[in-house]
Amino acid sequence: MSRYILAVDQSTSATKAILFDEACRLINRVNIEHKQYYPQAGWVEHDAEEIYANMIEAIGRLLRETEVEADAEFSLAITNQRETVVVWEAATGKPIGKAVVWQCQRGAEICRALKAAGHEKTFLAKSGLLIDPYFSASGVKWLLDHTPGAREAAEAGALRMGTIDAWLIWKLTEGRVHATDYTNASRTLLFNIHTLDWDDELLELFTIPRSMLPEAKPCDAIFGRTTIEGLFPEGIEIAGVLGDSHGALAGQMCFEAGMGKATYGTGSSVMVNIGEEAVAAPEGLVTSVGFAAQGKVFYAFEGNIHCTGATLRWLTDQLQLIASPAETESLATSIESTNGVYLVPAFAGLGAPWWNSEAKAVICGMTLGTTKAHVVRAALEAIPYQIKDLIDLMTGQAGVKLKELRVDGGPTRNKFLMQFQADMLGATINRADLEEASALGAVVMNGLARGVWSSLEEVARLRTSDNRILPTMEEAKRAELYGGWIEAVKLVNRK
Repeated sequence: MSRYILAVDQSTSATKAILFDEACRLINRVNIEHKQYYPQAGWVEHDAEEIYANMIEAIGRLLRETEVEADAEFSLAITNQRETVVVWEAATGKPIGKAVVWQCQRGAEICRALKAAGHEKTFLAKSGLLIDPYFSASGVKWLLDHTPGAREAAEAGALRMGTIDAWLIWKLTEGRVHATDYTNASRTLLFNIHTLDWDDELLELFTIPRSMLPEAKPCDAIFGRTTIEGLFPEGIEIAGVLGDSHGALAGQMCFEAGMGKATYGTGSSVMVNIGEEAVAAPEGLVTSVGFAAQGKVFYAFEGNIHCTGATLRWLTDQLQLIASPAETESLATSIESTNGVYLVPAFAGLGAPWWNSEAKAVICGMTLGTTKAHVVRAALEAIPYQIKDLIDLMTGQAGVKLKELRVDGGPTRNKFLMQFQADMLGATINRADLEEASALGAVVMNGLARGVWSSLEEVARLRTSDNRILPTMEEAKRAELYGGWIEAVKLVNRK
């Protein structure tokens, strides 16, 4: 008898239903987009009931479109857009308003007031997070304060709240289970990452009653049973839940301290496993629960870089130096070096570790001998320099050495870029032929919860198609090139 894992990846733009077998092989997938609502400038909302309906439709379509054995067994895993939050009536399951999306800025004034009152250190120490409307709590407070009758209902214990995973679990179990996992909980500004429980002081500061909150569980827990609206009349287990970035960390199988993942896109998302101690993050970065499994909790530092792939698109669309980013590799390898040319892509200011929002981008070190190839290569090299800035900051603060950086995203196909990244970090880059990393992380947690695998080490052996790029640059050369980058950053980092 074959056994399959249905993975739901509920992202900011769509819901994917993805079928895996128990060797972590992707069998089939279905994607259904949902509507984005922008009722005011800076506001972003989703319809939680539409998201749930789309999930049911996606799973149903996936099952109809995939040939499986008649006696096949199934279970369900969930990974989701983080921070987006829903508030609903306990008695009816009806949301009191649309979901407040992580991009929404309606809670900005609430956050400013808390910072002005001097609470930033308290939140940082307990939750690992910065006070910001990006995280869930201010959206919940706003809904309670601005929805008629909501505050009174919440105080009377009649309302529930949760990130999207908790909402889906509630609906799937017909209100029998109100639960979330540690990773999603750790992105709300209400969860103490040291005690692994909701924090009464943080709840009080946001005036959110504890009765609204779901039970927080490890990622590899069993979260209940569901028929998925009758698709499985006998019911199947919901097992394995975590936020999407954490899912990618687990899906990339970064199970040891010092292993990190970087997603290369318009910008770059970097997360490093720092081990089983929740170390305070460097300024401007955050500490979250990376994942919790096998009775252990692994923490992670997370940071984001504004302009990586966006810099290459700028060369294409704005400067029109190249027809497409695909040309960058051949141009970069057509010359031996940039001859001292650096491009600092501070198009949206400088992020970590510099934190200068007023900084502007610059190209420096040019001479009459500078060509298009030098500028393009400098733009490419700026990506690994920025990743190194962030990785060095993270590993230095955590006191760990980067063992390996596992990478995904379109730009990772650029061989020059990946080699220069390995050279700058002095560490191995591991590029897997990985599809649906976040969903795979949920599948991993599902299998651990249900005893398919007995350890993280056993799961790690399932990773396929490793493509390792080893550093070849001598330390003296690395130091020289990176020193030039630091000097170039100083030209724009004048506060």
